[in-house]
Amino acid sequence: MEFLDFGHNPWLVVTSFVVALVAGATGLSLTRDLSEKSLSQRRLAIALGAVALGGGIWSMHFVAMLGLRLPILFYYDAAITLASALIAILMVALALVLLHFTERSRGIIIAAGAIVGAGILAMHYVGMAGMQLCKPVYTLQGVLGSSVLAIVLCILAIGVAYNERSNRTIAIGTLCFGVAVFSVHFLAMAGTNFVALKEIREFGPVISNEVMAVGVILSSFVIFGAFLWVGTTYLVPMQATEIPMTGVAQDEPSANQTPPIRIPCERDGGKVFIAAPDVAFVRADGHYTQVYTRTEKYFCVWPITEAVKRLEPTGFLRVHRSYIVNPKKVARFERTKDKGQCTFGEADLPPVPVSRSNLKAALTAFG
Repeated sequence: MEFLDFGHNPWLVVTSFVVALVAGATGLSLTRDLSEKSLSQRRLAIALGAVALGGGIWSMHFVAMLGLRLPILFYYDAAITLASALIAILMVALALVLLHFTERSRGIIIAAGAIVGAGILAMHYVGMAGMQLCKPVYTLQGVLGSSVLAIVLCILAIGVAYNERSNRTIAIGTLCFGVAVFSVHFLAMAGTNFVALKEIREFGPVISNEVMAVGVILSSFVIFGAFLWVGTTYLVPMQATEIPMTGVAQDEPSANQTPPIRIPCERDGGKVFIAAPDVAFVRADGHYTQVYTRTEKYFCVWPITEAVKRLEPTGFLRVHRSYIVNPKKVARFERTKDKGQCTFGEADLPPVPVSRSNLKAALTAFG
């Protein structure tokens, strides 16, 4: 088997790295602060983030492939090439769903990073399978090396970006993602040889490098445009644009007091903000929560873990794995053997159970 000599255009190599960085910054920025958005907004942001990250993986690969220099003419199978893009987008979408619709833990972050890494690998090798008149031949070292590198770097990228959703961690996560996509491609290419084929293996329509260049330019244009759109949010200072719901009592803080936390909720298709002092208790509802006030019940996009993290410092008490209460709203606490129950002064509010593991804290809080 006679292998072909090949090389790369250095300018397109650099361009491919820039595309990977821009895609990473766009996708990670689109999925920032989703806990404060409505369910429909979260779904849209995750879909756009998956297209940006997955489309960036695909675009980076084919920008680099446009710079591949071979001594023969070769083409691409359009169906296989499209399938490689869909694989990358769908696998990134799966990772983002895990990160934003389950209780985020170290295991979830590792799983999401591994899925993104596997998506990069799958996209690369499926995309390479679409080459016509030229067959890639892989080495075991190249496949294993690129696989380990993809998974490790993507776990690092997701771990950094989702440890604390700040501009700094998003920037570091973007760098890790860009390095992961770029280095995986070229490490895999270093372990790949090419042989010439005499005829086309027909599966779908065949496209030339010129047509592929047009498609890559269009996809990169969309990614760069989305990056500019998202990037403007970093230039605008944060402003208090939340408007309290009419009819809900709001505590007026003095000049030396910290304003009370307001919980983002939904009602009748709109967003309302409930001041924490007006809340009687919060109940887990799957991956979301229900917020109970004196007279109303609201849907909140926070998971119970997020509610605990934000409300416990303000005096709320966790009495059950599914409930946290505002002690100031509790009218009566009853103990029954190794469990308990909190009741409220309002007849419409249901009682809240106190679990065995939280009974001691409840006894201390209620004297």
